[in-house]
Amino acid sequence: MADLRVPVVAQLAHVELLTPKPDESLWFFTKLLGMSVVHQEGQSVYLRAYEDWFLWTLKLTEAPQAGLGHAAWRVSAPELLDEAAAAIEATGLGLGWQESEYGGGRAYRFRMPDGHRMELIWDLEYYQAPEDQRSALKNRPQRRPLDGVPVRRLDHINCFVSDVEVHEAFLRNYLGFKLRETKIGGDGKKVGSWLSVSPLVHEIAVMRDGTGQGNRLHHIAYWYGYPQHCYDVADACRDWGIKIEAGPGKHGTTQAMFLYVFEPGGNRVELWGDAGYLIFDPNWQTVVWDVSHESDLYSSTVWLGASTMPESFYTYGTPEKVTVGV
Repeated sequence: MADLRVPVVAQLAHVELLTPKPDESLWFFTKLLGMSVVHQEGQSVYLRAYEDWFLWTLKLTEAPQAGLGHAAWRVSAPELLDEAAAAIEATGLGLGWQESEYGGGRAYRFRMPDGHRMELIWDLEYYQAPEDQRSALKNRPQRRPLDGVPVRRLDHINCFVSDVEVHEAFLRNYLGFKLRETKIGGDGKKVGSWLSVSPLVHEIAVMRDGTGQGNRLHHIAYWYGYPQHCYDVADACRDWGIKIEAGPGKHGTTQAMFLYVFEPGGNRVELWGDAGYLIFDPNWQTVVWDVSHESDLYSSTVWLGASTMPESFYTYGTPEKVTVGV
C-alpha cells in the first residue's frame, strides 16, 4: 500500500463524540456553535455545520465517559473501499464491516495501532436543505444559522498516541496521508505529526500523549472563518461558562488562529480558521520543527498570543483514563 498514486482517503467525513452529558453537549454545539440537528436515533444525535456538504459531520452519543466513538474517512473512489479494507484486515487491526448508518452506506471499521476507532466509507448522503433553510448562494448547502457564532465545516481531528512514528507510518502506508509538518523532541523522537491528503495542511494530527496512555482523543476542530468569529466565540464562552483552555492565539505549526475550549461533556474542541495555509506542491518537503530548541518550541506552538500552551494541552485527553485492553 506504500507509494500510492491516488490516496486511499479523500477527506474526513464525520466524527462521533462520546459524552456523559448529552443534553449539555447538545446545547453547546447547537446554541453556541450554531450547528443543526438532522436526526436522532437511540442515544445519538446527528448534527451538521452550515457549510458541510454531507448530511451530517458530528454524532453525539451518550456514554459513561467522554472520548472518540469513531472517525469516518471517505475513500477517493468506490473500488478503493474493498482494496483498503483487505490491506488493513491483513494487519490485524480490522474490526469488520458495518452495513449502514444514518446517511451512509456500507463502511469498514478498523482501529489505529493504539486503538482509536476509525472507518472507511464511500456512499454518503448529501444534504438537501428544506425550503426554509436554502441559501441564495448556490454553492452554500444551507443558510447561515442565526444561533450562536455558527461554525462552517468540520476541519480535522487530533489523536493522542503512545508512539507518533508508528501511527504516522500507519496513516501514510495504509491510507495515503502525506506528512506536512512534524515536531521532534529532545530525545530525538517525534512528539507530533500533521498529515493530510488534500491541500489542507492537515486533516489528522497525532501527538505524543503526555501521560503515556495513547488511544485518546486530543480534539476535534471546526472551521469558523474569520478572526472576529474566533473572538466572538471566546466572548460567548466566557459569558456562558464554557471553559477556555487556550486562545485566541495563532499556531506557528499550520499558521492557524485557534481557540481551545472544553464542551460540557469533557471533550476538547478547537475553533480553527483564518490563516492556516494550503499545500499545492506535489513535491512538498515536510516542515520539521526541533522543539528541543527554544526558538522552535515557541515559534511552532504559539506564534501570537500567550507565550506557551498550558500543561493540560499535553496531558489531558478523553477519556481521561484508558481502560487496559480497550
